Amino acid sequence: MTDAPMRFAEDFAPASHADWMALVEKALDGAPFDKKLVSRTLDGLAIQPLYTREHWPAEGDPSGMPGAMPFTRGRKPLAQADSGWDIRQLHANPDIAATKAAIADDLANSVTSLLLRLDGAGRAGLDADDPAAADLFGQGGLSLSSMAAWDAVLSDVDLTKIPVALQAGPQAPVVAAMLTALWCQRGVTETNAKGAFNVDPLGALAEFGRLPTSIETALGHMASLAEKTAQTFPTGQVTTVGVDSAAYYDAGASEAQDLACSMATAVAYLRAMEEAGLPIDDACGQIAFSFSLGTDQYLNIAKLRAARLMWARITEACEASEPARAARIHAVTAGRVLTRRDPWVNLLRGTMACFSAAVAGANSITVMPHDAALGQPSPLARRIARNTQLILQEESQLNRVIDPAGGSWALERLTEDLAGAAWVLFQDIEKGGGMAQALTSGRIAEQIAEVREARRKDIAKRKAPITGISEFPNLAEPAPELADPDLDALRATASADLAAVREDSTADVLSVEGAAEELDALPTEIATATIKGATLGELVRASTRDGADAIDIAPLPSYRLAEDFEALRDASDAVQEATGARPAMFMANMGPIAHHTARATFARNFFEAGGIECQTNTGFKDADACALAFRESGAKAAIICSSDKVYEELAEPTARALKAAGCKALYLAGRPAPEVKTAFEAAGIDHFIYMGCDVLGTLQGLHAELGVTSR
Repeated sequence: MTDAPMRFAEDFAPASHADWMALVEKALDGAPFDKKLVSRTLDGLAIQPLYTREHWPAEGDPSGMPGAMPFTRGRKPLAQADSGWDIRQLHANPDIAATKAAIADDLANSVTSLLLRLDGAGRAGLDADDPAAADLFGQGGLSLSSMAAWDAVLSDVDLTKIPVALQAGPQAPVVAAMLTALWCQRGVTETNAKGAFNVDPLGALAEFGRLPTSIETALGHMASLAEKTAQTFPTGQVTTVGVDSAAYYDAGASEAQDLACSMATAVAYLRAMEEAGLPIDDACGQIAFSFSLGTDQYLNIAKLRAARLMWARITEACEASEPARAARIHAVTAGRVLTRRDPWVNLLRGTMACFSAAVAGANSITVMPHDAALGQPSPLARRIARNTQLILQEESQLNRVIDPAGGSWALERLTEDLAGAAWVLFQDIEKGGGMAQALTSGRIAEQIAEVREARRKDIAKRKAPITGISEFPNLAEPAPELADPDLDALRATASADLAAVREDSTADVLSVEGAAEELDALPTEIATATIKGATLGELVRASTRDGADAIDIAPLPSYRLAEDFEALRDASDAVQEATGARPAMFMANMGPIAHHTARATFARNFFEAGGIECQTNTGFKDADACALAFRESGAKAAIICSSDKVYEELAEPTARALKAAGCKALYLAGRPAPEVKTAFEAAGIDHFIYMGCDVLGTLQGLHAELGVTSR
């Protein structure tokens, strides 16, 4: 035995990247390296199969140190190592009692902050009992029309310890003042208050297509509130301005577009706050970013690191002090990656987003429950979402390592490349007049639509597969049990509560109307009126002059990556409910099992992604036996599956026999040579399925042929 260290690498001669490339090119045998081994993102960024020091020269320490310029490696020197990241749980159940119980459960189980989202009525500036709110009440969030409702939902929360963040859309300034009123009523001091108002007028315009005032007025309200917040809450624990990328990301934006829109939005907000007289350091301190993360681990990590890098350079150019240049970042599971089918796979998607956010140094993280795309999350789903963060933080201790991505040639290179691509798009937005002009002109919507369609084509061909949806579907999965609330009953209760509030109200909203002209006093007047009993609808009407200068544009669409395939599954469910059976595909498995198993498995996975139930078997020796079984099955479509060798003998006679037996749509698994394909088509084969074909289009066509849906 010896204590000398063992150095296995010394037995091998040093190898360079050029040496490796020489071996790779030999193995490729003339095939292009860039096409075979280099992948590209939708932003056109190249992802190499191997990274070396040549891809990321570390001389000069370009990423800096954590807590220092350019803040690529983190906002603070110790990142989250000292206290962990903020575990922030979303609450959007319109049932006040259920939300109150869920909040208590969260806080008892290590959640450290709350994110409250208002319902459709609240975001439209309507009280729960407003006739115009009938279809908006409880949609997507909480109904908090009065101080009584705020007090009820947060009655058991120590507001001196638990930060409260808001998602209130276009009405964020009014809702922020209502939260401030609650702090005042509870005796929370200026130094103890903690929260994020997340006033984001441009983000709200992108998402909802409407602001209750002009853009200029909305920016003025935001800036006035930011100035008031900076003066009132000097500790920096309360922020006014939110820059949320969800509207762009859920519309289909690429990572570079997502970053560019966020940075251009933040610059517009800096300008508004500067015009309101807020010093640049104070203005920077009022901004909190929120980024949606998908399922690509490397892109997620690079995006958050690139966001800090870009913001540091922007604020440096604005002459902010170095500490003020550090971006505050919240990360959340992107809505677009969640699926309604096989929702358990969302557990993996949420874990990946959370892992990426933690590695990238996010300050706070929200993991969406795995059944969130279906309706109100179940208690089990909320518990799992919460525990996902706890396991990664407490058991895996991801926060204990400061910037794990630091020094990784692959991640450092991708961070720089992504920041560079986003910077070009950001400059384009600025040259075109800024983010407001980009939104109102429709330019951003058009650019995002191009990327969205490119991604949809990749999904349709399974170049970007979705597990449980386009790959490995389970037609026999049980429908999840949902506990969506009775909105009619809840609205009746909320209306009765509002009637009692109005009866006791001493508020005079005329003071709010007067302050709306000057802006500086508006947040205080709204808070005061709230305490006296004014409701959300009354405050919105008073502060916006009934929307006389409201702006309307086409909102960005919100879509989930799986929705096209899920529409096929929904149509299949409808057929099953109406007839007792799903649309069927007969598996014409020819020859021995060893010959047809591979392609039969591929075909079954292919068709069940469209809700087509595959009638399988152990195989047939000849065409007549296959045709007889097809006729007895009652199916209208069939897929011939076997090896190329068997196809030479049996494909054409089987096709003719199946067509004679009444097959309306005949498929073959494989991609034969052109001359063979011509012969197969002459025998009656209508379609061919293979790796790389248009899966979605093929399934939509089959639905149309079977009368399930029309194309």
